[in-house]
Amino acid sequence: MDIQKRSSLALGVVLIVLGIIFLLNRFIPGLELVLSWPWIVIGVGAGLLVIGLLVGAPDMAVPACIVGGIGGILYYQNLTGDWTSWSYAWALIPVFVGVGLLVAAALGDRSRYAYREGIRTLLVGSVLFLIFGSFFGAFSWLGPYWPLLLVGAGLIILIEGFFRR
Repeated sequence: MDIQKRSSLALGVVLIVLGIIFLLNRFIPGLELVLSWPWIVIGVGAGLLVIGLLVGAPDMAVPACIVGGIGGILYYQNLTGDWTSWSYAWALIPVFVGVGLLVAAALGDRSRYAYREGIRTLLVGSVLFLIFGSFFGAFSWLGPYWPLLLVGAGLIILIEGFFRR
C-alpha cells in the first residue's frame, strides 16, 4: 500500500472514530462529552493507530486498541466516579486485544487465522468481563447464575481440546 492510500486510510479512521464519539454524545441521554485527562490516553491510542497506518504496520492496531480502550475505561470511571469498576473492567483488555487483532487483520494480514484468533480473543475477554463483573456485583441480571459462565467456558475448552489438530 503506498503512502497516499495509507494517509487516506488514517484520515478516514480518525474521522470515523470522531463521528462515532459525537453521535454517541448526541443520542445517548446523560452522556456528556467532557474533555478531561483520559482523553490524553485515548489520543495516544489513536496516535498509535495513525502512526501504524502511515508507516504500513497494521499490527500497531493491537497496542492502539489496548491503550485507547483503557482510556475509554478511565473516561467512564472519571465521568461517573465508579473507580471500583476496575475490579472487573480490567477483563476488557483481552477484548481490546481481540478488536486490535481484527483491525490488524482487516488492514494487513487477511488470513483466516488472524480473524479467528481476533474473534476468539474477543469472546474470551467478553466472558471474563461477564464473569468478573457478575462476581463483583455489577451485572445483577445474571443473578446467582454467573457460575454457569465458568462451566460453559470450561466445556468449550474441553471440547476444543478434543478437536484440536
